Amino acid sequence: MFEKAKHPGKMEGPTKYYCTLFNSAYLSRGLVLIETLRIHAADFHLYVLALDQRVCEVLRGLALDELTVIPLESFEDSELLKAKSNRTIGEYCWTCTSSLILYCITKFQISHCTYLDADLYFYSDPAILVDEIGVDDVLLTEHRYSRQYDQSATSGIFCVQFLTFRNTLNSLRVLQWWRSACLEWCYARMENGKFGDQKYLDQWPRMFDGIHVMKNLGGGLAPWNIQQYEIPAFERVLRWKGARIAPVFFHFHNLKIYQNGYWKAEGEYLLTSKVRRYFYAPYAKHLFRVERSLKVTLARASVYRSREILSEYLLSVAKGAMNMIRLILGKGISDLLAINRKYHKI
Repeated sequence: MFEKAKHPGKMEGPTKYYCTLFNSAYLSRGLVLIETLRIHAADFHLYVLALDQRVCEVLRGLALDELTVIPLESFEDSELLKAKSNRTIGEYCWTCTSSLILYCITKFQISHCTYLDADLYFYSDPAILVDEIGVDDVLLTEHRYSRQYDQSATSGIFCVQFLTFRNTLNSLRVLQWWRSACLEWCYARMENGKFGDQKYLDQWPRMFDGIHVMKNLGGGLAPWNIQQYEIPAFERVLRWKGARIAPVFFHFHNLKIYQNGYWKAEGEYLLTSKVRRYFYAPYAKHLFRVERSLKVTLARASVYRSREILSEYLLSVAKGAMNMIRLILGKGISDLLAINRKYHKI
């Protein structure tokens, strides 16, 4: 539906190197990520840390030249194993992120590496974002929160979702600092200005040289900032303050897919009918198709049993009551329905 972002130039060396990590609960998301990279990226290589054996088996079974699977046992060191003993699964994933980027750059001797969250979906070649780094060493992506959803104080100015590090002394110094910090503390709570692996990033522009903040507004689209964009009729771009923006990727944070073919976006973010139609519905269909092909019954974060829908829906209606009151002034009926109708048929 959307037109592709136009690349103004190329970084030295055509191949772009990416890394990600996921377990079986996010397997279908990881596979969709890989598929959209293969559709849109001209020349890339992806390194995947397989957090369990099933992921390892499925990815190796794909036999893709552009994919390197990293088994968990060949990645973990004594420091990570020590941290693993007192972290949840999610917290350990966050703890591993900095170590994975460092591992890929040093082990495979690549010129750079861009970390991707597994629940990203590409609409254009992400090389246009990577190449923004220019002569700098690290590329950060802001959350760019809509004003009503600003969580900068608790979740951070920057989002770990898409980060690029070059193979330079300065970049490796940033990575080593981040890895050490995450090994010491990386938990799903706000404490002394820290939150997971993410709030650490807020310090980098002050602490280190060579930090570049992504300028392309087509990168980092997410439920917490999509309210700032318009989706004009009969145009294949977004509009932001009148400017034409070609989407590069959307971060489908906290999206649930149900076994009976319904999907739900968690959180109290306002998603208009156009956002649901042009972003969420195609992604949910793609995800559901991959899950069916895998014949996997995903639990926890990925798929919830249909019988849970009624009780969860009633709870969400109660939580949404205050939002309805808050939004009723200055919002159209379609926008009000967008925040209340959370379950959607694929």
